[in-house]
Amino acid sequence: MLYYLFNYLDKLDFPGAGMFHYISFRSSMALIFSLFISTLIGRKIINKLQLLQIGETVRDLGLEGQMSKKGTPTMGGIIIIISILIPVLLFAKLDNIYIILMLITTVWLGLIGFLDDYIKVFKKNKEGLNGRFKIVGQVGLGFIVGITLYLSPDVMMRENVETRKDNTITEVKHSQAIKSTKTTIPFFKNNNLDYRDWASFIPKKYRTAATWILFVIITIFIVTAVSNGANLTDGLDGLATGNSAIIGVALGILAYVSSHIEYAAYFNIMYIPKSEELAIFASTFIGATVGFLWYNAFPAQVFMGDTGSLTLGGIIAVFAIIIHKELLLPILCGIFFVESLSVVMQVAYFKYTKKKTGVGKRIFKMTPLHHHYQKAGNAGIDALIQKPLQAVPESKIVVRFWLIGIILAALTIATLKIR
Repeated sequence: MLYYLFNYLDKLDFPGAGMFHYISFRSSMALIFSLFISTLIGRKIINKLQLLQIGETVRDLGLEGQMSKKGTPTMGGIIIIISILIPVLLFAKLDNIYIILMLITTVWLGLIGFLDDYIKVFKKNKEGLNGRFKIVGQVGLGFIVGITLYLSPDVMMRENVETRKDNTITEVKHSQAIKSTKTTIPFFKNNNLDYRDWASFIPKKYRTAATWILFVIITIFIVTAVSNGANLTDGLDGLATGNSAIIGVALGILAYVSSHIEYAAYFNIMYIPKSEELAIFASTFIGATVGFLWYNAFPAQVFMGDTGSLTLGGIIAVFAIIIHKELLLPILCGIFFVESLSVVMQVAYFKYTKKKTGVGKRIFKMTPLHHHYQKAGNAGIDALIQKPLQAVPESKIVVRFWLIGIILAALTIATLKIR
């Protein structure tokens, strides 16, 4: 909203109003505001949650420090959502299709997560919202995002075109703006993958429609997988919050270089017109998560609950899809991926051994993976992996996962040049 106000003032030659035309200025202001809002309202919301006795229900699973979390306020994801929405509404162009999609994502998954937490806390149902309804909500969002990217005339891209001499790139230009299903694939020389190639066996007159149907299905899968991955990772103080902030920095960089025609040419990546507004959203995302970390770091004064974790995962997924970088997510969201994979492996191995021997066995002492490190000794569990024998302090697990997240984020950025 402020963008439109200062744009009007700039036409009247109001001093300093022209600053709002610069993405760098609006992104910086959005970051500052989101940090300010999350730290300012964070304490008030925590006090309100305590007053309403909205505390975490904790089962004794034999994890170090687990029972000390009992009664800690949950549903703190409200802080993150408010800290994202207000600065975006103030500093971004609200008629930008990408900003509209990100706002829809934030509110949509925020409501699903809130409903899940509400059922757990007020209805005293530990299972929360039925898993089928969660999936329907995630699938619905993925469908909306995929269809919008297909139908909107504002969603375009310009592919990089190389000029070579003696097998050396001498110049990179960009083609005319087109609607495309191409995406970036890491570590390959010509690192654009077109989903259209996967539909090459379909008759030509149906191929475009089939390609976009495939794209929508992939979008649904990515939104569901990443939001659930973030949800599974949210099990230790600051773990999901810190890793989300790291991922947000990487996505912000990728969005900025993709929206700048000269940087896009330098890195030899596709140029996405009008995506520069996403740098503002990324700034608010970083500010909101870092500000929330002030209260969520060990020992946590508040938990984000599904209200926050589903929202963070969904934002990351949709953001990556918009800038055609979704195939980089297994690297960038490596922590989320491994946490989810540990659960899948554990369940599959348990079912397999139970069917084979009548006694279910485990690979890890407990999943998601971060809980494996909290279990001391063999904890009476017949698991293939018993190390570490001593329980690792929660704060050390979190910091080590953060460090891995930073390495993965750096590697993701490096893939722009590693081919």
